[in-house]
Amino acid sequence: MRENLNWAVLGTGVIANEMAQALQKMGKSLYAVGNRTHQKAVDFAEKYGVGKVYDQIDDMFEDEDVDIIYITSPHNTHYTFMKKALQYGKHLLVEKSITLNSRELDQMIALAQEKNLILAEAMTIWHMPIYKKLWNIVKEGALGKVQIITMNFGSFKEYDMKNRFFNLNLAGGAMLDIGVYALSIVRSFMDETPTNILSQWKPSPTGSDEQATVLLQNSQGQMATVALSMHSKQPKRAMISCEKGYIEIMEYPRADKAVIVDAETGERTEITEGETGNALYYEMLDMERAVRSGNANGMHLEYTKDVMDIMTKLRKDWGMKYPEENWD
Repeated sequence: MRENLNWAVLGTGVIANEMAQALQKMGKSLYAVGNRTHQKAVDFAEKYGVGKVYDQIDDMFEDEDVDIIYITSPHNTHYTFMKKALQYGKHLLVEKSITLNSRELDQMIALAQEKNLILAEAMTIWHMPIYKKLWNIVKEGALGKVQIITMNFGSFKEYDMKNRFFNLNLAGGAMLDIGVYALSIVRSFMDETPTNILSQWKPSPTGSDEQATVLLQNSQGQMATVALSMHSKQPKRAMISCEKGYIEIMEYPRADKAVIVDAETGERTEITEGETGNALYYEMLDMERAVRSGNANGMHLEYTKDVMDIMTKLRKDWGMKYPEENWD
């Protein structure tokens, strides 16, 4: 393995820009960029001093000097790109939602294992220091067992049906765009994955999931409620209620502070860790550690799979299938 791992990015949107800046914080430069619109890739390369621009996206997968690819394209394109990249031996960090459904993810996990490659979702929650600290606090047991988790995430998006938030051709909808964050927090604080899952949903004019409420419970009796909306503003709030106190996280997923409230005394303790602006930096540091060590535990692919299984079940329950999607 080369001393300086070479990153390539597929896509030139907001996340790709943050990724290039995060690499600079790591004291290195992005090796290469590819995009369906070639001129956008050229402009991106000029902005960040990227040495290589691919004429065709497939050239990225075939480039022997690429070690890790960060896929930042719309999530309905992920499966095809992931399959090609893994077949050519590339480690992958993939924007959320990593795939459309469990069938796609299970196939990619199997392929990554066959090729002995690291596959991971770029899920902010797995990598922000505040969550790592809170998980340790819960594991230490002073707060007692996690009993119930309450999640809210709502954005007000105008009914622009060409926008990806409501566009079925771009896999739009609340579940894959914001629900994935809420469910990831739920899974990370539960001792086991929830298996009893109930929901209600409201479709947008395009048929995407505009709004949903979800109830979850695992075999240990731990419960969660999740309220999502793409057309109604809510606070981005997570509350993890334990036997002896509760944890409140505001402005997740890119949180850097939380408040712990003692159930008996009402005493409030503020916990701070990390910096919101370094979200991509933390993700990429963990990814490089995983690639170098061969130990991908810190990438939490098992949680990613559990969350994807829940999201797939919910959409099947609703009958909300994307065009050309195959989930059987």
